[in-house]
Amino acid sequence: MNVAEFKKQPVLGIVRGVEAEHIEPLIEAVVAGGLKTLEITMNTRGAAELIRKAVQAARGRLILGAGTVLDMDSLKSAQDAGATFMVMPVLVKDVLAYCVKNKIPAFPGALTPQEIYQAWEQGATMVKVFPAKFFGPEYFREIKGPFNQVELLACAGVTPQNMHEYFSCGASAVAFGASVFRRDWLQEGKYSLIGRSIKEYLCQLP
Repeated sequence: MNVAEFKKQPVLGIVRGVEAEHIEPLIEAVVAGGLKTLEITMNTRGAAELIRKAVQAARGRLILGAGTVLDMDSLKSAQDAGATFMVMPVLVKDVLAYCVKNKIPAFPGALTPQEIYQAWEQGATMVKVFPAKFFGPEYFREIKGPFNQVELLACAGVTPQNMHEYFSCGASAVAFGASVFRRDWLQEGKYSLIGRSIKEYLCQLP
């Protein structure tokens, strides 16, 4: 992952529970929607193979990474499959340390000021504030007061309607998942709706 490129369009799509048959049309829908960065979570069945398949389908048009990376085995299998960044719901110290040492962008999850500061101090590319929806955009403004140097990614509860507020309150990036990559749309082959939903988010970028 080229972090500078990510910051040009600081929006991350999170795909969880997808089946192999949907990967190729899903990738095409994501590209058509204009999204540049996508993760597939490692608690999806056959996640490593899905990442490998997604990398092949994307043909360099997307930055692809792994989410829900909770241990070194998951990290290594994701890396072998072609994932170029790692995302965690919490701070997993050995995973983050490996990423820092090997210059792999890493987005550990945190919520409290102590957790956010700890993740940043240990080398996070950005700290994923998760689940952001319970505290809302104003929480980011408060965190950025004492921790103005910390880059924050808002995850869970970001919508096209509130996305701009998260950015204006200090988020460096945002993420969305199940609200766009809906299981029913995937099962019914409604990939165009996924692309349309992605565009709704991207239109709100500051």
